[in-house]
Amino acid sequence: MLSPVLTVSIFQKKSDPKVFSAGQAIFEEGQPGDNMYGILEGEVDILVNGKVIETIETGEVFGIGVLVGVQNRTYTAIAKVDSKLGFLDEEGFLFAVQETPIFALQVMKSYSERLRRLQHLL
Repeated sequence: MLSPVLTVSIFQKKSDPKVFSAGQAIFEEGQPGDNMYGILEGEVDILVNGKVIETIETGEVFGIGVLVGVQNRTYTAIAKVDSKLGFLDEEGFLFAVQETPIFALQVMKSYSERLRRLQHLL
């Protein structure tokens, strides 16, 4: 799991956070995208085929695939509670990786673990 303190600090440096109300879709399965997100406050449900498969919390990241070659979103993300999210586009992600290499390792670990869970469920 990512260090919540590291994640929050990186995402706070890079962007004005986006606020999502409980139940609001952040993105939907199949949509194109160009940002990854870090949860600064709140919880986000990850859904595949309309079914919640995971709930992630403050300090965790999601939506990484579109920055590493995946064409479209592979799941839907919905704010479970009122949530504040930081976001990084490809340029911001590359800068964060260059500035804090451990961030890259943590993001890859998070991404591979989520992929493994998704594949197991499908």
